[in-house]
Amino acid sequence: MNSDRICGVDEVGRGPLAGPVVACAVILDPARPIDGLADSKKLSEARRETLAGLIRERALAWSLGRAEVAEIDAINILQASLLAMRRAVEGLSCTPDHVLVDGNRIPEGLPCSAEAIVGGDGRVPAIAAASILAKVSRDREMVALDARHPGYGLAQHKGYPTRAHLEALQRLGVSPIHRRSFAPVRRLLD
Repeated sequence: MNSDRICGVDEVGRGPLAGPVVACAVILDPARPIDGLADSKKLSEARRETLAGLIRERALAWSLGRAEVAEIDAINILQASLLAMRRAVEGLSCTPDHVLVDGNRIPEGLPCSAEAIVGGDGRVPAIAAASILAKVSRDREMVALDARHPGYGLAQHKGYPTRAHLEALQRLGVSPIHRRSFAPVRRLLD
């Protein structure tokens, strides 16, 4: 595919017990390469922040999409992740010619051809860029949510089911930003 408008898509936040799932779509500019793009999970927080600034500055287009906790609980986390990805692609300022999605599933209703690439965030620069912007955005949001819902430690674990988070849920109960369909939260509500 020799088009300049190849879009990489990835999501973050499938595993946490709290907060939204956030996806990102990125069309990189071949004339403005960015060194050091990699799977966001393999980069330090400081490196992700630096790269996120470069991606926002140099990409032809980028967009975030999300699915909220109520949507996750209503349609399940896989469907919510696919919905967030579709919303990210729909939010781009230009229509891509082809979409490369990290993983093994493609969201329905995309405006162009698409393919799924398992491990794409470590192999395709546009997907790596999407993974970085999605993670930086969601991590910042979880820090903000920590200030509104103190005691759960959201700024540290970002909503993932760590021992500290599970203990805080036992102590404080379920907050409005917790996913009621996830087993550890559902058990507390039963």
